Amino acid sequence: MSFRRISLFAAAALLFGIFAVGSARAQGSRSVADFSLKQNNTEVSLKNYAGSKAVVVVFVNQSCPFSTLYQNRLAALNADYTGKGVQFLFIDTPINVEAAVEANEKVKVKASGSALTLLTDEGQAVSTLLGATKTPEVIVLQPAGGGFAVRYKGAIDDNPQVENYVKEKYVAQVLDNLLAGRPAGVTDKRAAGCLIKRF
Repeated sequence: MSFRRISLFAAAALLFGIFAVGSARAQGSRSVADFSLKQNNTEVSLKNYAGSKAVVVVFVNQSCPFSTLYQNRLAALNADYTGKGVQFLFIDTPINVEAAVEANEKVKVKASGSALTLLTDEGQAVSTLLGATKTPEVIVLQPAGGGFAVRYKGAIDDNPQVENYVKEKYVAQVLDNLLAGRPAGVTDKRAAGCLIKRF
């Protein structure tokens, strides 16, 4: 085989590999083996929910106005899907305070009576592992192959400010699809919120 043919073959193989990796990412095939969180000095591990139909990891911050605006919606999602075999993990995540103050000036925060049980992400290991950058931001995981496949990452819905104007409920759509045995559909949507502070 000539050097030119070998070069053409290598180039074709490289292009195919890049395409395959891009397709795999687009289909949400990234997986997570396990991680641990803290709840009142008790360790909570992702692997404990291997029997769940899906695990929804939600990064929130009580000082972030966007998290406050979503609190009732998150509580409703939790109530609607927990009985269907979906586990929600709400993680209290530090934010950039300056950015939160600016966001608070732009967003009118309404009072909320819904309290969510918050977990602690020590050393920000989980937010880093899952690539979360804002609060609130959601990652939907599904048990697969001895680990958990990332099926969705991003916004909860298409209107962070006014719940009554929501047209697309991304997380609900993804969960409905997964529970029905269908592909997630949408795999990512940019989240609007407060930037997570990295130490």
